[in-house]
Amino acid sequence: MSRKILISLLSLVGMVAISLGLMPHGTLASSHREAPLISKDPEADNTDLYAFVSPDKSDTVTIIANYIPLEEPAGGPNFAAFDDTARYEIHIDNNGDSKDDITYQFNFTTKIRNPNTFLYNTNTIKSLDDPSWNMPQMYDVTRISDGDSKKIGNNIPTPPVNVGPRSTPNYEALAASAVKKIDDNIMVFAGQRDDPFFVDLGSIFDLGGLRPFNNAHLAPMDPVAGVDGVGGYNTHTIAIQIPIDELTRDGKKADKTKMPVIGIYASASRMSRRVLRDNGTQSNSGKYVQVSRLGNPLINEVIIPVGKKDYWNAQDPSKDKQFQKYYETPELASLINLLYPTLPDARTSGRTDLSLILLTGVPGLNFTGKTPADLLRLNVAVKPSAAVGKGDVLGVLNGDLAGFPNGRRLEDDVTDIELRAVADGYGSFLNTNFGLPNLSPNNLVGDGVNANDLPFLSTFPYVATPHQGYEHTHHMVGSATTPPIK
Repeated sequence: MSRKILISLLSLVGMVAISLGLMPHGTLASSHREAPLISKDPEADNTDLYAFVSPDKSDTVTIIANYIPLEEPAGGPNFAAFDDTARYEIHIDNNGDSKDDITYQFNFTTKIRNPNTFLYNTNTIKSLDDPSWNMPQMYDVTRISDGDSKKIGNNIPTPPVNVGPRSTPNYEALAASAVKKIDDNIMVFAGQRDDPFFVDLGSIFDLGGLRPFNNAHLAPMDPVAGVDGVGGYNTHTIAIQIPIDELTRDGKKADKTKMPVIGIYASASRMSRRVLRDNGTQSNSGKYVQVSRLGNPLINEVIIPVGKKDYWNAQDPSKDKQFQKYYETPELASLINLLYPTLPDARTSGRTDLSLILLTGVPGLNFTGKTPADLLRLNVAVKPSAAVGKGDVLGVLNGDLAGFPNGRRLEDDVTDIELRAVADGYGSFLNTNFGLPNLSPNNLVGDGVNANDLPFLSTFPYVATPHQGYEHTHHMVGSATTPPIK
């Protein structure tokens, strides 16, 4: 690299740092519309999966599975909701064979109290059983382990969506009352939340561009701060907090000498047959077929090619060896090389480093075995490094072993982490401790969006209060930083 180019890039890095310093600091989703078929079925679309040892309750693991991408807060009269005809599941492998050992299944039922009104609610909703809420939704939780099925939660209420100051003036209290303890000392919550993912969707999917690096592009432009394309939108969250000894293979608490690692993915399934009738009704029958799944973030979006995306969604992670070639010859690396000719070239083949981190786990950290599978791997013996939202956003890249790719916390900047991984620009910690490539200045690339638009909660379910329909900001110029009316 020439001295002129190096000086230009170092100056650019300084500009990026300055621009990020001016961005709003909050605490910190990812497969949003990632495959052709599921993009037409948002209620069954996994957007993100998070798993971490709970900072305020370190003998438990919190798993957060989000569905329904880019929910418009002002989405009435038929606001977004979980689908009664879909089956939502969280799957856990605890013996390293990439197959389910424990599954938590969530099934929803919606009641329409008054079919003769167009309204979601007919007055202020003061409680979860308020008759003014015309479309309350309940759910059951079933635990499946070694072929045995046990219902551990029955008719658990969800909160309504955050409509506005007349309909839901005390929304935080409504949502808090939907946090419930069920069998086996498990905490659950299901309902609308702010979408905690943060990423510059508008730039990245414009041929992989990064606004802070605009002047390093093949067609240079002035560098600017990133824009959170998910800011101001909501999602629907299923959150579950489980004692660690309910998840490990031997039923014992985490022991650092045994390095207990669990692999996790979330899914949604639908019955194989649907009949639409000319009277406006429909029926569903047949076996359940998986239509969406999510382990590591951004895989189906930027690793799997479009012709395989729907097929990938339908496959079990234990069969992911068939997709390994896409990890090891990433198209995104070629795109980075084309768009950023001033950066050192990222390798476009032989990327066993990517398949190692994303398909088997990192030896010495969260390795689960040789079977390649897209699972979010969590070493439950690694204790939380900080309160929710306070961990190092680059996780393991900066030496914070409690962060991605060891599980995934809400604040982890998975976009920057995976961009740097594909560009061969890992953090120095990974390079020093695990011998992975670490090209400079590729290890400084990022989309310029480093935090969520709203602060997280300090207690379960941790995900921020959803944006309000009456006062929402995502359509306005600039970042969505105004909190909901209280």
